[in-house]
Amino acid sequence: MTYEESVAYLTSLGRFGIKLGLERTEALLHALGDPHRLFQGVHVGGTNGKGSICAMVAAVLQRQGYRIGLMPKPHLVSYTERIQVDQRPIAELDFAALITEIQPVIQRVTDSHGPPTEFEILTSAALYYLARAGIDLLVCEVGLGGRLDSTNVLDLGVIIITNVALDHMQHLGSTLEAIAGEKAGILKPDSIAVTGAQSPALEVIEARARQDGVALLRLGQEITVTGEERGWTGVVATVATPADTYPDLRIPLLGLYQADNLALAVGAVDALRSRGWEISNGALRDGLSRAHWPGRLEVVARRPTVLVDGAHNPAALARVLPTVQRLRDDLPLVIVFGAMADKDLPSMLGELRQADAPVIFSGINWHRAAEPRMLAELYGRPAAIAPGAAQALAQARQLAGSDGIVLVCGSLYLVGEVIQLVAPLAAGIPAR
Repeated sequence: MTYEESVAYLTSLGRFGIKLGLERTEALLHALGDPHRLFQGVHVGGTNGKGSICAMVAAVLQRQGYRIGLMPKPHLVSYTERIQVDQRPIAELDFAALITEIQPVIQRVTDSHGPPTEFEILTSAALYYLARAGIDLLVCEVGLGGRLDSTNVLDLGVIIITNVALDHMQHLGSTLEAIAGEKAGILKPDSIAVTGAQSPALEVIEARARQDGVALLRLGQEITVTGEERGWTGVVATVATPADTYPDLRIPLLGLYQADNLALAVGAVDALRSRGWEISNGALRDGLSRAHWPGRLEVVARRPTVLVDGAHNPAALARVLPTVQRLRDDLPLVIVFGAMADKDLPSMLGELRQADAPVIFSGINWHRAAEPRMLAELYGRPAAIAPGAAQALAQARQLAGSDGIVLVCGSLYLVGEVIQLVAPLAAGIPAR
């Protein structure tokens, strides 16, 4: 298959939807030689901040000289982003060859267990590829929930559960406690876990950790952090863990909430050290200072400044919007918003109303996307609508003027479309 044919094949599997459970993934991996059993590293779950933390941890480990496999989710522009070595996506030719190679295995599993989903195939393919790539450590982001997520076939030794907020409730449950139970499902016996969860979710995670003999480090208790925003240059924070105190760590990611993510990343690095991995304080400091994660409060264009953030639930918007208000100072701000129809739209739109800025609701080229007109009706205030990202961005730029700010948020799919429009090579993402 060509790359385009491999993508068409994968997207055709979308008709099988989301099917939680490990049976098909385990069957795929067993047929591929159980590559998932070869890895150590960090498994990152939670509601928000997973990708940023993966980027921080990977950057630190690379500065130490390790060869790092990275499995982020979802992709912004290209499927190749899902499989990375040293934060470089797999080449399109290699991706196509990989999917072609495992197609007979996919067919056998389909015959015995029913058709695997796109995500199950991508997870299995990534692990098969990375096992042959000779990586030292794996940093893997959970896709959805945890307990029944395909990535939960992994037992990497170090686990992060960032936080727990209401999201994907149709799959994970309608309460924080229920969602925390699903997130805590990635805890493995005798591992070390770090969490930023707060009550009542924290108590669920603590109970699971006690049950499985997991050493648990909690943000605000065993791990503390004090942070300071430095405008458009990022955040500086001091982190204290049971192992050490790390003063004045700098990350170039925007938003004071990134200080919490940084603290969890530092806790994970300490956990890896305790499991025998050598990581110097210099590598920790230098790696964090170089961390970059596309699509999260990222500047992708100037005049006007175009900021993109994949804030796709109310808790994420509640963090991002105040940060942008502080960054804007007195500059004009225009918000382009689009979201999936299955999200908590009333709560997300409630966050938007507090921003007190013009809003343009954009269509998204994805089957689960909410219609812009429906979003505008729910919003209940004057707002513009646009059929797609190109039209919405053009309107927003005109409203903001050359000195203003355009914030694109609400869905990573929308963010990906905007990146393709204005900065297709941003952060090494291949243009398509």
